[in-house]
Amino acid sequence: MVHYSKLKLPFNLEAMKNELSSFQEEWINHFNTYYYEGEWTVMPLRSPGGDSKNIIPELLMNKDYQDTLFMTHFVSVKELLLSINCPVMAVRFLNLKAGAKIKEHKDNELAFEKGEARLHFPVITNNEVEFYIEKERILLNEGECWYINANLLHSVFNKGAADRIHLVIDCKVNDWLSDMITQSDNMLFKEHNEYDQLVKVIENLRLQNSSGANKVAMELEQKLKRIK
Repeated sequence: MVHYSKLKLPFNLEAMKNELSSFQEEWINHFNTYYYEGEWTVMPLRSPGGDSKNIIPELLMNKDYQDTLFMTHFVSVKELLLSINCPVMAVRFLNLKAGAKIKEHKDNELAFEKGEARLHFPVITNNEVEFYIEKERILLNEGECWYINANLLHSVFNKGAADRIHLVIDCKVNDWLSDMITQSDNMLFKEHNEYDQLVKVIENLRLQNSSGANKVAMELEQKLKRIK
């Protein structure tokens, strides 16, 4: 199972920072107050039905994903989306204010092996932001792109004096994204030894039928043979 992977997806960091600094709209407080302390706000750029007040990334009432009115302000984001060669779902800026903390939690089903992937693009951050996945700290630097397996336990604590803003894009996995994730030079893959869990992961990977997913499935099948 892939825990995280650093992708080669560059974007115009300075342009995005400038667009953020000139953006005047009020951000929306994250709805799930149980999972965080302090301030955690959202700016939806692409949402179900294009609703600019909807910060829930899942589809509702059979609506499809559409750009919100705020997307027109962020030319750098639109340019980045042109370089992402897979179906794009929700697109949001997430701002974890200085001193705020996102408690350890899981986002169910949101994992490469299950057909969906969440990409993080750090736009504004600092060295005192602590991002953990399965208790391991990962340094996410400005201008980078990371796939994070949100179906695993993860948490964030912004111990710095400045806000931390990420552009977060949820995608459907296809051959292109599978290759981007599995061929990374900076990827953590861990085999979870529970037999039933491995069987389910392999089934999901085989349903994707992409080169990257099939490669991981083959490795897990070899593991199953050893532990059966």
